[in-house]
Amino acid sequence: MFIGHYAVALGTKKIAPKISLGTLFIAAQFLDLLWPLFLLLGIEHVRIEPGNTPFTPLDFYDYPLTHSLAGALLWSLVLGAVYFAIRRNRNNALTVGAVVFSHWILDFLTHRPDLPLWFSGSFKVGLGLWNSVAGTIIVEGGIFIAGIILYLRATKAKDTIGTYGFWGLAAVLAAIYLGNIFGPPPPNVHALAVAGNALWLFVAWAYWIDRHRTSASEADTAH
Repeated sequence: MFIGHYAVALGTKKIAPKISLGTLFIAAQFLDLLWPLFLLLGIEHVRIEPGNTPFTPLDFYDYPLTHSLAGALLWSLVLGAVYFAIRRNRNNALTVGAVVFSHWILDFLTHRPDLPLWFSGSFKVGLGLWNSVAGTIIVEGGIFIAGIILYLRATKAKDTIGTYGFWGLAAVLAAIYLGNIFGPPPPNVHALAVAGNALWLFVAWAYWIDRHRTSASEADTAH
């Protein structure tokens, strides 16, 4: 999944308006923010294998620290604890942790059985939605649209940046998603890892947008 993870972050603003969208982007994609770094360091590994599934050419054969069930639970606790240490808000810290873990749940839906349950990576699971390109696009696209709708109901733009900055982000995410589906596979693993680190740009973009939007309830009170 790609835009589906961002959809969770967008939709969570409806139930946790005080958490910045940038923070929610970090949480929703935290496992995939760590993964490219671990690839560059040689801690985890992937193969580029066109035809591995109809949806993606990547063979995720070794990533237990970031994408095992145990790893996802660990990183959920870590990021939730970091948020609590900074903000001292227990409910929002639990929400951040839950958003981190949502990444594994969505990956479990889409991946073939390549998600380890434990750090040893011995037993792997996955429901394999990626075996259907059309099914994946329908499900993930639907989640993304739902996330956008919830976000727009939860927030209102303060200015034109809040409006066009948000729609620009949504358009870029959708374009990258389609490019990943219909474009050529990555040339090599190093290029894949370097490109993966660019996900931090979307985090910065989300923080920027958040400063130009306010919660819908606050906007209604002000009027």
